[in-house]
Amino acid sequence: MGFYMHQIGKRLHQKGFALLRMAQRAFSGVNELNVGSGSLGYIEQMYDAWKDNPKNVHISWNDYFLKMGHETLSHEGTTGKGESIVASAKSIEDHIKVIQLVMAYQLKGHEIADLDPLHLNETYAQHGTRKLKVPTPELSHRYYGFTDADLDKEFIVSLPHQEGIFTNKTKWKLGELINTLKKIYSSGIGVERAQLGNATQSNWIVKKMESDYDKAPSPADKKVFFDYLQKTSLLEEFFALKYTTTKRFSASGSDTLVPCLQIIINRAIELGVDKVIIGMAHRGRINVMALTLQKSLSHILAGFQGTVPKGAETDWGNSGDVKYHLGCMHEYTLPNGKKIEIQLMPNPSHLESVDPVTAGRVRAEQDYTGDKDRKKVMGILIHGDAAFSGQGIVYETLQFEDLNGFKCGGIVHIVVNNQIGFTTVPRDSRTGFYCTEIAKAIQAPIFHVNGENSDAVIKVSNIAAEFRQEFSKDVVIDLLGYRLYGHNEMDQPMFTQPLMYKQVQAMKRVYDRISDQFIAEGFLKKDEIEKQASTLKSQFEAAWKDAKSLSFKWEEWRPKVSHRLPLPFEGLKNTGVKIKTLKDISEKINSIPKDFNAHPLVRKVYEQRKKTVTDGAGIDWATGEALAWASLLEEGHDIRIAGQDVQRGTFSHRHAYCHCQDKDERYIPLRNISKKQGFFSAHNSSLSELAVLGFEIGYEYANPNSLVMWEGQFGDFADGAQLMIDTYIAAGEAKWGVQSGLVLLLPHGYDGQGAEHSSARLERYLQLSDDDPYCCRLTGNLNRDTNWQVVNCTTPGNYFHVLRRQIRRDYRKPLIVMSPKRLLRLREATSSIEEMGEGKRFRTIIPEESKDVVAPSKVEKLILCSGQVYYDLLKARTDLKKNKIAIVRVEQIAPFPVKAIQEQFNLHPNARVIWCQEEHFNMGAWAFVQPRADKLLEHTKRSIKYVGRPSSAAPASGFFKTHDIELQAFLEEAMQQPQCSSQF
Repeated sequence: MGFYMHQIGKRLHQKGFALLRMAQRAFSGVNELNVGSGSLGYIEQMYDAWKDNPKNVHISWNDYFLKMGHETLSHEGTTGKGESIVASAKSIEDHIKVIQLVMAYQLKGHEIADLDPLHLNETYAQHGTRKLKVPTPELSHRYYGFTDADLDKEFIVSLPHQEGIFTNKTKWKLGELINTLKKIYSSGIGVERAQLGNATQSNWIVKKMESDYDKAPSPADKKVFFDYLQKTSLLEEFFALKYTTTKRFSASGSDTLVPCLQIIINRAIELGVDKVIIGMAHRGRINVMALTLQKSLSHILAGFQGTVPKGAETDWGNSGDVKYHLGCMHEYTLPNGKKIEIQLMPNPSHLESVDPVTAGRVRAEQDYTGDKDRKKVMGILIHGDAAFSGQGIVYETLQFEDLNGFKCGGIVHIVVNNQIGFTTVPRDSRTGFYCTEIAKAIQAPIFHVNGENSDAVIKVSNIAAEFRQEFSKDVVIDLLGYRLYGHNEMDQPMFTQPLMYKQVQAMKRVYDRISDQFIAEGFLKKDEIEKQASTLKSQFEAAWKDAKSLSFKWEEWRPKVSHRLPLPFEGLKNTGVKIKTLKDISEKINSIPKDFNAHPLVRKVYEQRKKTVTDGAGIDWATGEALAWASLLEEGHDIRIAGQDVQRGTFSHRHAYCHCQDKDERYIPLRNISKKQGFFSAHNSSLSELAVLGFEIGYEYANPNSLVMWEGQFGDFADGAQLMIDTYIAAGEAKWGVQSGLVLLLPHGYDGQGAEHSSARLERYLQLSDDDPYCCRLTGNLNRDTNWQVVNCTTPGNYFHVLRRQIRRDYRKPLIVMSPKRLLRLREATSSIEEMGEGKRFRTIIPEESKDVVAPSKVEKLILCSGQVYYDLLKARTDLKKNKIAIVRVEQIAPFPVKAIQEQFNLHPNARVIWCQEEHFNMGAWAFVQPRADKLLEHTKRSIKYVGRPSSAAPASGFFKTHDIELQAFLEEAMQQPQCSSQF
């Protein structure tokens, strides 16, 4: 190619530098030729070179001249009609201009497509981001120098690398060609594929759009479409009649959402899918539950009528949620015996938050069912237009598409485009031409479709399902419609969009318009439609009557664990493991093959770990964690940890994956324990907290017998995921009845590293705990009857047990771990193997263990603390030789270990009680501990006092010297126990 370019350059030297540039651009264009006017000489040179030897030219020119050669050209310098080659070159240039016009329609035809049922951009310039009534110039034949007189002129059009309208027909009159291209690319469908970096995918879309472009949808698809459209519209009509003042977030105006969804599902099932998991916000959700998932309408209506689940007022965890947030599942069997399952994930009001949760659930189902090709389990996400362009979590979720630990074979996205966000028009809510611009970042194809064009919706729905199955990539459908009411049924849209809603009010109902269309086509008869409508209305009335006496049952709404997975939980057992087993496991997980060229320091780390387990002493944090994981893996449980840099660990302490120093290879010790072991994976994630944590939430939902963890690079990085923590982890079980055993590892500790690297915001998790400060139950299972556990462990041994406890009990609760930084390598913060041995379990508190401290009855000061500050207190006490101070470590802060703390208060009857923390007064555990401790102390006429840093706006000082001064000050106060300052 380089030699040929040199020859072309020499031959074009006299034509000028501009033509040389044209040659270079032509070769860079590969398939999509880009030759402008004034290039006759260049085309002559191309033809001369091809005539000498077809190999002299690029394949694009070769194919083109071959096609032309059969029609008009010979190898003798004249056409078959004896015309000069210059005239032939002029003809070729015109043909190339036609190809440019074709490509313009293929790539930009969407810009003039009939997509908006309301025609807002043509009517009200202030509504959109750009006027669409101004035609795109490249889509006019005049742009290429043609006149109207050329419309009847015949051209030969060849695009040899595409299978489309030119495959079987190459002769086209210009006018006929333009009309055909408009019908394909500028009618009810506007396709964007220019962003695709893959020619195979791009040409596949061309084939789907152009092949049988004039063929009507199959009768089966039209029947499905109309059945679901009719049900949707009549159900909306029924709700409007029965519940005129109740929010339901109607889909009216975007009525074709449910038909679109059903056709996607049906086509996906034909292509091998047997499980579909759907995530969506509230608009249209009730229709999807009732129709797509065939949820009992009586149960749905019971929610509208205010039915309360039995025991909701007294039982723990029955707060419930509004009906348009609940999840459900539908299972059915096809005539061929194939079982199909469709799930709708529960979600909060926060738009798009369910996106990564759904993706995580999809990936988990694929992993647990052996769907390695990711063709059997498919995810569908239904978005709103303003949310899709406005919410950053959409982009974070899209980024999962091709990430090893997060990809799920492509997700089908449906944007229910109401062309408004609450009261905000597109001009004010996005910068891009479309609301779907963000999908171009991952090179996903985008199909814009007029929601009132039944044929277009059917075609796009089928193409989307097929594309996902063919290429395992995300695909986007932008379903344009409108919102019949305001944001909800109580809202008045005329306040802010009077012109738009005059247009909406003038619209004929989608159902009525398409009914008339299908009757006119002879596809349906009017009496058939009316008869079916009467039957549906009777069914709705019957369900409404049944709902009045129906008892709400949680089981009807809980998303279920996959039926393919082993379900039985184990009853709580001691979490210790036989010492021999631990040592045997250690030999396997701490041995790197000799022929594997690991980094010398990493190999040394593993050797040291093995030695501490063999010796039975000095076991550090990473070793304790690895032993907990390995023992669970040996028992058959899968383990997954995800987050930024989790393979190595933020603090270079974990090294779960060993990297070869001279080959692109890895060795993963935790995958080499035994043949029967569970699967271990540690996935470094994208630089996201919100979506990655959401993904892990969804992943964990699938299988309660797996240990799933998310680790923040630093604890306060979880601030970026607070939405997930508040709405899913803290409240998910109470709202939706969904148990979760997800573990959050949040590095926490004041080491003088500044405000953003010190605090995991322990206080927030304690505030979100539903542990009653004034109940102080001494009996019953506090862990079961609260929403989660918050721990701040001080030993690897206790951390070992708390991880194993997550799996070794018959219920699941989220676990929030204030994980250490300094303690990872602190010699004093190690454990013996006996602490992890058989018969041992997690200790919610660790009482005073030093033999140097006086008898409990003689102790003058009892210090309660949690986390690494214990070692600071211990050193201060040792240095000052204070033997009348006892230190008790509160390892589990929430739920508060009432019984264990009460025993310590009783054991030390003469001691003044203080709570010491390294966090500031308005942070940490103090606000949580104080009322609970005082409640337990009230009969002794004692109260707990605070020792620690004073109140502060920032979590920590950015100056190490200030940090150290503050530390020494409160340690001195703790040892001397002066009266608490009045400011507290």
